[in-house]
Amino acid sequence: MQDIQIQDEGQRVLPHNSHVSLPIVAIVGRPNVGKSSLFNRVLGRRHAIVSEVSGTTRDRLISEVEWVDRHFILIDTGGLEGKPEGPIRERVQEQADMAVADADVIIFLTDVTEGLTVNDLAAVERLRRTTKPVILAVNKVDNETREFSAADFYQLGLQEPMLISAYHNIGIYPLMDRVIDLLPAPPEFDEDWEPDETEPTDLKIAIIGRTNVGKSMLMNSILGQERSIVTPEAGTTRDALDTYMSYDGHDITVIDTAGMRRRGLVQRGIEKFSVIRAVNAVGRSEITLLVIDATELATAQDSHIAGLAWEMCRGLIVVVNKWDLAEDGSRYAQQKTDELIRDKLQFMSYVPIVFTSALHGRGIDPLMRTVLELQQERSRFVPSRELQYVMAKALASHAPPPVKGHSRERVYFSRLRQVGINPPTFLFTVDKPWLVHFSYQRYMENQIRGNFGFDHTHLKLVFKKP
Repeated sequence: MQDIQIQDEGQRVLPHNSHVSLPIVAIVGRPNVGKSSLFNRVLGRRHAIVSEVSGTTRDRLISEVEWVDRHFILIDTGGLEGKPEGPIRERVQEQADMAVADADVIIFLTDVTEGLTVNDLAAVERLRRTTKPVILAVNKVDNETREFSAADFYQLGLQEPMLISAYHNIGIYPLMDRVIDLLPAPPEFDEDWEPDETEPTDLKIAIIGRTNVGKSMLMNSILGQERSIVTPEAGTTRDALDTYMSYDGHDITVIDTAGMRRRGLVQRGIEKFSVIRAVNAVGRSEITLLVIDATELATAQDSHIAGLAWEMCRGLIVVVNKWDLAEDGSRYAQQKTDELIRDKLQFMSYVPIVFTSALHGRGIDPLMRTVLELQQERSRFVPSRELQYVMAKALASHAPPPVKGHSRERVYFSRLRQVGINPPTFLFTVDKPWLVHFSYQRYMENQIRGNFGFDHTHLKLVFKKP
């Protein structure tokens, strides 16, 4: 399935560059100041556990957010305190520090009902050490008396505080406007783009999957050496490890990551940070290897992880590892397993599936050949004249139908050109892009796939006014 963007007049069209990760916004502050409530408000749904008990949010919660026309990753942290007491508070403090280290923008949240505390002052001293932009937000300001009390927070010296009430949805839009202004600028989009053969050709591969499916062992097999610690205990790999190698004349960076558990099973402490690093690893890669266990095929979590790579428009290969443990390792069994996995991953039926036994080094060469073939496909550039011919032929065979409810209006296509690779990105110039029906978008995608051999990669389609 392709990724689709509909652009109204005056909007910028942005490239989906595989080397550009989504910016990160971290919400930090003392326990029970409303971080989870703010997280939920921005997401527009109840996502974190909200409780009056101090320190409820033990682990960071993370979600991709679209606000206006910007995409970013939002992180809800545990409490940030000057002198945490007890092992749990120390772990929460560690997570908050990690979030600060990774974030592009930091929202420092305080509570007007408790006033300015010693821990707020201590936290600010920690935040002053970072060069990242810090926004001071005073929460629970829902009446004039509390608005007057919020003046005390000017003492923190963090520019003008933003007065909000996450629970009552007060001041959230001005706060997020400031966040958006401070995010790194997205790359500009060149509508007349053509591939630059002088650009670096280093291929980055991220290895992701649930815990204990053999990711580290697979990485060692690919490298031909023991680069990661491999034990039967789930969750050994705590960070993303980059290793450089050469395969068949191609420079490759392999990124091993910690396993991603279902949200309810993520343990307190460092493992949640590992999940965030895994998300970042996918963002830094061109191709993602989703490793699943042959003895526990295509779980709902596998589908969730695959969806993460799909949403980021990464190349995706499903690696069925531990195939030596399968009861029946015949070619017929592989076909049945292939069908089962594709049934579970209905929204990405084009994804290649490779069977391996990392422990015995089987299937590694077919896997690496598939990686290179997929990368070659994702790097393919189609000249505009060929695309124009295919579009004209497609329009002649099946013109866009009139749109009901819009005075039977018709949509007119005038131009098609490729404006990016990794993933292949195609820009349609259309007089009324908002009227292009999803079924017709899929029709045009299939025309591009069928005519130019895009058989296994994600395509990004953009519809824009002249």
